[in-house]
Amino acid sequence: MPSDHRHVLVIALGGTIAGMAASASDNVAYRSAELGVQALVDAVPALATVPLRTVQLAQIDSKDMGPALWQQLVHTLHVELAQDSVQGVVITHGTDTLEETAYFLHRVLAPDKPVVLTAAMRPATSLQADGPQNLLDAVTVAQSPGAQGVLVVLAGQVHAAHTLRKVDAYRLDAFSSGDAGLVARVEEGLVQPLRPWPQAANPDSPALLAAVLGSDCTSWPRVAWITSHAGFDAGLVDAAVTAGFHGLVLAGTGNGTLHAQLQAAAGRAQLAGVAVRLSTRCASGRVVGQAPRVLPVSEAASPAQARVALLLELLMRQ
Repeated sequence: MPSDHRHVLVIALGGTIAGMAASASDNVAYRSAELGVQALVDAVPALATVPLRTVQLAQIDSKDMGPALWQQLVHTLHVELAQDSVQGVVITHGTDTLEETAYFLHRVLAPDKPVVLTAAMRPATSLQADGPQNLLDAVTVAQSPGAQGVLVVLAGQVHAAHTLRKVDAYRLDAFSSGDAGLVARVEEGLVQPLRPWPQAANPDSPALLAAVLGSDCTSWPRVAWITSHAGFDAGLVDAAVTAGFHGLVLAGTGNGTLHAQLQAAAGRAQLAGVAVRLSTRCASGRVVGQAPRVLPVSEAASPAQARVALLLELLMRQ
């Protein structure tokens, strides 16, 4: 299909959706990122008549996602979304770091077209393979009139990128948007909106985009995520400071409470010039209330997204 015809662009990055196992009953011991993008599309007969263009940008297990691929993905999306012929974009991704990539793209791009990430909890060889339906649903959302922003589609559910969390290690419906709720559902090929599409206007996006594309990704700020727990050893924080980390996200217990050893180590880190942000290790919710706090609270809901937010904040300062 000529690229000047209106179409959906499918960008493949690998993940379980492209995984293969030796047995159809094996949903755990599979090899991630084995199938190419065309094989994924060909496995969905309903896509045969849909105007698509495909790009194999990477073939990785998403646990290994990093700055270089994020930068490459942002560059590709920046170029492609500017084309009138591109109606929307679908990205196939692994589930392990899906919420991080989705949040990163949401902050950096704020697109007025749909950028829809999808994935699978079962490999392509599984008797329960969920990838084909998820891919079809993602393309359906990308073609939906009025759709915009960075979205995630799995198990018939449409999430906004900034509310997404992975909440289960194995179930097919492994993701949640918490109290914010779903943006829409996909039912029998129809998109049923539940609330407005994410707004495209992020005031800091142009500056973030310039910082991401105009920098050497090997010199991006080093940001670690450390979780508070019983018997915390402050040496973990001190080692991160000594190693030259620029930022720390602390996932506190409950409503952002920290072990006394971690609280003290965080103070030392701040004195050493390290940016520290507070989040919660709880499966849902964020740090709330007006309790006196020594540490600034992260704007993001989850520690994974808080780490991305701090990385971008520090990148803007370079």
